[in-house]
Amino acid sequence: MYSFTPTEEQKMLIDAINRYAAQDLRAKAHDADEDGFVPDSLVEKGWELGFLQASIPEEYGGFGERSSVTGVLAAEELAWGDLAGTLAIMTPGLFVLPILLEGSEDQKQKYIPPVIEAEWRPYTAALIEPSFDFDPNELRTTVVLEDGSFVISGEKTFIPYAPDAQGMIVYANLNGKTQGFIVLKGVPGLQVGERQYLMGINALPVFRASFDAVRLPKENLLGGPGGHEFAPILDSMRLALAGMAVGLSRAAFEFSRDYAKERDVFGVKVA
Repeated sequence: MYSFTPTEEQKMLIDAINRYAAQDLRAKAHDADEDGFVPDSLVEKGWELGFLQASIPEEYGGFGERSSVTGVLAAEELAWGDLAGTLAIMTPGLFVLPILLEGSEDQKQKYIPPVIEAEWRPYTAALIEPSFDFDPNELRTTVVLEDGSFVISGEKTFIPYAPDAQGMIVYANLNGKTQGFIVLKGVPGLQVGERQYLMGINALPVFRASFDAVRLPKENLLGGPGGHEFAPILDSMRLALAGMAVGLSRAAFEFSRDYAKERDVFGVKVA
């Protein structure tokens, strides 16, 4: 039988995240938005809370097991503090979790520990495309098998930390099916464009990127030669977004409530 009651370990983790969200993320959110970036020290402090590491088994460098409930609770509590900071801290999960969910055993052993066991570093993913009718299940970015290699062509947008990313999962259309590909920094044909700015999360650096016949070895297909299912990855993304939406809604309610109680109306304080 499923239970959504947090365990003692989850309660301890959420309490720690709540303190960080209140004392650090929320306290610095305004300045971060004005400056256009989340300070590295703030991101690293959030990373050290270990909520992503707690979802990774020990054999891959973590200290727990994958739990959607833990992930949603952590996302909600962080977003209650500040959404841009939350997205910055969680960005490496865009690279790690798809590999954990759908990667081959070799890919898990090779790519997850260097991210999990180190300090926060920019690993990311490229899914969204610059079109009004973007559909993650019908991507315009394409990939073909050519001379024993995969060749990716297309454009992506809103990629967090793209210029400095050590690696990213790039999603493309392979024979009508969305598939992820592991793309490492410096691969020929990958061009990162200018930074984009988003209202409300101005502190999160996101970028457009083009893939001009980016050639990858066959082993960089997520899941190995047979590929993978995209639905579990998309479901994981949606759960995280839902958790952050709840946290953001809580914060918005609290700010609105406090403002409504303290505002002046025609010189008279409303209480």
